[in-house]
Amino acid sequence: MDILEKSDKEILEIARPLWDELVKYSNNSNYGAFTRNFSEEMLRGANEIEMGKQFARSELTKNLDEDVEFMGTIRRGQHVTALFKQKHKKKAGEWLGRLVLGYEEDKIKIFGATIF
Repeated sequence: MDILEKSDKEILEIARPLWDELVKYSNNSNYGAFTRNFSEEMLRGANEIEMGKQFARSELTKNLDEDVEFMGTIRRGQHVTALFKQKHKKKAGEWLGRLVLGYEEDKIKIFGATIF
């Protein structure tokens, strides 16, 4: 089935465990585990040294709250973006989490992941 044809509920069932893993491994600064579901395209852009610097320097990449709220999806091209309201354990306020999913060799992979 094309990922664009999946319902928001089906997308959430796929996206939430992937997002939860990203939060967990971002909090632990575990680059290898953090990137394990990335597409090849995403891996090429996720330079290990630069990502390590981001983990080390950015307070936002640590202490992310495990409790997130699914906000919906955006479908574009061959990808679906799942949006999450993300909180931080030490910083007040809310952030937008963005997880872009698509198929690579018949497997759902992460093509983008940001928090801002």
